[in-house]
Amino acid sequence: MFQLKPLSREGLDAAHDRAVHYRLLNQPRLAESICRDVLAVDEGHQGARITLILCLCDQFGQEGSATVQQVLGLVPELDDPYDRAYYSGLVCERRAQAFLDQTGPGTGTMAYDWFMDAMEHYEDAEGLRDPGNDDAILRWNTCARIVNGRADVRPPPQDRTPQLLE
Repeated sequence: MFQLKPLSREGLDAAHDRAVHYRLLNQPRLAESICRDVLAVDEGHQGARITLILCLCDQFGQEGSATVQQVLGLVPELDDPYDRAYYSGLVCERRAQAFLDQTGPGTGTMAYDWFMDAMEHYEDAEGLRDPGNDDAILRWNTCARIVNGRADVRPPPQDRTPQLLE
């Protein structure tokens, strides 16, 4: 096994910038690795933690990706209550979208539940936002448009009693 080499403290911000760059190039696994290197030196680096959350969300639905619970486990380590609410919503929204990207029975129902969770978190974030920060409202509206616009994104049927054939 190889021993990982630590980054220098002076290079952490530049490394984080590089992680953001790789994420924008649709290379979330590479960006994830860089974020983990930054956090290994400075576990309180908020930018790297947020980018790590986003990188892991980018991988939902891919083999070997982190679970929603693992990603949500990173959110309480964010310092700002607004960030905790907003990024909890984002994790849920991204999981919902990953369900919609799959084809199969019931994916719309599963997505619906995740969209509802996301919208609740965004409403919490809205109450904590700084004046002029409408990001949580924008995300809430996106979720609402998807739920309103797709016939397959619905709550599960209330009557789950199996129907017997006569």
